[in-house]
Amino acid sequence: MIIIGIDIGEARTGVAICDENQILASPLCMIEEKNKDKLAEKIIEISNLKNANKIVLGYPKNMNGTLGPSAKNAEYLQKKLKELSKNIEVILWDERLTTVCAQKNFAFLGKKSINYKNQIDKASACLILQNYLDYLKK
Repeated sequence: MIIIGIDIGEARTGVAICDENQILASPLCMIEEKNKDKLAEKIIEISNLKNANKIVLGYPKNMNGTLGPSAKNAEYLQKKLKELSKNIEVILWDERLTTVCAQKNFAFLGKKSINYKNQIDKASACLILQNYLDYLKK
């Protein structure tokens, strides 16, 4: 089964994909789109091209577990994705601290933030998807 991971951003959205054995998440692409309806269409297009069976959508809860504006955007996008594709399961996955973790990984590699700005969203999408894949193995 192919699973797509999504890290939603204000202007850029990272996309990751796993192998058929659901072992490893890899960066796929970045979508530059602010309009959530158009973003949903682009995600479905990518999912169809890759024959994905499931979309794991990052769900940015606040650290105390409450839902802020970003989480509401994720819920809206989930609804749009479900409307556009009846045969792809779309789930929300808690993504707290994934962007921070991705930034720390780049810093550990000695990368300056200006040099990885366009990669951080894909890296965060990979972390979201890999966390989900690891959960499935347990």
